[in-house]
Amino acid sequence: MKREELLRRIPRVDALCRESCLEGFPQRARTQGVRQVLGDLRQKLLSGERSTIPTPGQLARQARRLLLARRASGLRPVLNCTGVVLHTNLGRAPLSRAAVKAVVGAAGYCNLEYDLDSGRRGSRQDHVEELLCQLTGAQAALVVNNNAAAVLLAVSALSAGREVVVSRGELVEIGGAFRIPEVLQQGGAILREVGTTNRTRLSDYARAMNAQTGLLLKVHPSNYRVVGFTEEVPLRQLCQLGHGHGLPVVADLGSGLLLPACSTLAEEPRVADAVAAGVDAAAFSGDKLLGGPQAGILVGRREAIQRMREHPLARAVRLDKLNLAALEATLRIYLEPGRAVRELPVARMLLLPPEEVKRRATWLQNRLSGQNVHLEIHPTAGRVGGGALPTRMLDSWAVVLEPTHGEAQELEALLRRGRVPVIGRLQQGQLWLDLRTVPQGQLELLAQLVEGALAKLDQPD
Repeated sequence: MKREELLRRIPRVDALCRESCLEGFPQRARTQGVRQVLGDLRQKLLSGERSTIPTPGQLARQARRLLLARRASGLRPVLNCTGVVLHTNLGRAPLSRAAVKAVVGAAGYCNLEYDLDSGRRGSRQDHVEELLCQLTGAQAALVVNNNAAAVLLAVSALSAGREVVVSRGELVEIGGAFRIPEVLQQGGAILREVGTTNRTRLSDYARAMNAQTGLLLKVHPSNYRVVGFTEEVPLRQLCQLGHGHGLPVVADLGSGLLLPACSTLAEEPRVADAVAAGVDAAAFSGDKLLGGPQAGILVGRREAIQRMREHPLARAVRLDKLNLAALEATLRIYLEPGRAVRELPVARMLLLPPEEVKRRATWLQNRLSGQNVHLEIHPTAGRVGGGALPTRMLDSWAVVLEPTHGEAQELEALLRRGRVPVIGRLQQGQLWLDLRTVPQGQLELLAQLVEGALAKLDQPD
């Protein structure tokens, strides 16, 4: 059939809009969806990609899928089957039940900046400052909206217009093109590099200090490691040098660790250790190893924190009430020994024994047996994620799926676009679902979603 004849046979928009599968959608949305489907069909016919026209029912079902996808756009809960615990693209740390409850409670009116005892205006920082000081040993604390903002505020308040001395091996870039040199520039400071990429000594810092020096900065290389012939200055020695010359010392710790010491997290710097070393301010994230909401947390000496608190930038980067509520609830969990390991999802996933992950993988394999899919369980390696412990692999287990009808890529796409998206990973033509990052209570839901996706593989458009 000639192209012109095919184009004439494309159904009318109003006719397709009356198809029963599109009932329930607003007329305007229905019309837009149908027009897009017909427009795509027209382009494929003109380019020679298609030589036939789907039935009206098939075209209407395509429009329905499009409209459902649009309706489901925006933030949605997903099942993380990647094995990456702090997956930045999936929102990093999932909140504890206590934190979620606190967010709901603060969603309406709350005493955000109101002192209930005096009946006068209060500070939003009061809700978390005492907790942070108690947990870290700091004299004072301040929270802002993320760690980049925390570092920017520290530099702006303590060293604007002056030099910031930092090792060349710590001029890091993390996700989203966040670069330490550019943060210093935005903070009005002048970068003074010392040492080399792999070796920096205390004498390098000492030689760099002059009348224009504003502060000494130490940055934890969150998402990479330099190994081999290396040397760096311990934070305590850097603090002694800086304070001996009347200079403040700031440490960007990256993730920030409050969890009890264990072999899995041994490489990550602990916030309390940085405070004990004498830093004027230590900056770290709230939504990584801490296991809370997105936040930039500053703890340290009272004078330095007060200068940041009074800086005009502090208001521009302050934390909102919902994240403050979640952060307070998260910090309270740390007050009771052992409670963090039991109640924080991040801690549970990081410390989950491999044999427990294997048990979950075996359960899912047995649950899905009899479906149109070849199933195996394999050992695999998960990651901490979020820029923390980049060389640390987490022994884990995955269910590996190969559909008997269709391809693994099709199954992955169906799961990713499902009513509750399932995010796995494709490897060598197989779909791997790592069970380390799937809570026990979500296994049945995961099984149901996989069953539904497998059933759709046999369905025509």
